[in-house]
Amino acid sequence: MEIWDLYDKDKRRLDRTAVRGEAIPDGCYHLVVHIWIKNSRGQYLISQRSATRPTFPLKWECPGGSVIAGETGLEGALRETKEEVGIDLDPALGKLLFTKVRDTENGKQFRDILEAWMFTYDGEVDLSKATTDEVAQTKWLSKSDILDLHNHGILVPTLAYILDF
Repeated sequence: MEIWDLYDKDKRRLDRTAVRGEAIPDGCYHLVVHIWIKNSRGQYLISQRSATRPTFPLKWECPGGSVIAGETGLEGALRETKEEVGIDLDPALGKLLFTKVRDTENGKQFRDILEAWMFTYDGEVDLSKATTDEVAQTKWLSKSDILDLHNHGILVPTLAYILDF
C-alpha cells in the first residue's frame, strides 16, 4: 500500500494523506516527479514502459512517479530513478525545472502537483540494478529523437512539455 502526503494548490503540505488508488479529496493534490537525465553529449535517458504496465504499455518516458508520504520531491526523484532504471543520482546535480498543478490534462483527472527535475549523469544504465520491473529498456536519445517519439505517438503524451526546454 502506497501512502501519499496531500498538499493544497500552493504546495503546502496538509495534515492529510491518501492511499494510491483512492480518490483524492477536493482541494487536495499529491506530489509527482518526472526525472530527466542528461549526459554530457546532450542526450536524455528515455525508458520504455514494460508491456505489463496498466497505462501506456511499451510507450517511452522518463523515470518518474508519485512521491510517498514523508519524502520531498527531490527524495522521491532519487528513489524513483533507482527503482525504475537502477541509477543512484547525485542529489547535488539535480535542478528543479518547474512545478505545475495539474487538475486535468487531456481530459484526464490528475489532482497532482508535478515537479520536473533535471539531473546530469554520465554513468552506465544497468536495469538489473532496478528494484521494479516497470521498464523494458532504456536509450540515450537526442531532443530531436524524442520529438520523433512524440510525433509517432510512442512518447507518453504528458511528457511533451520537454520539447519546450
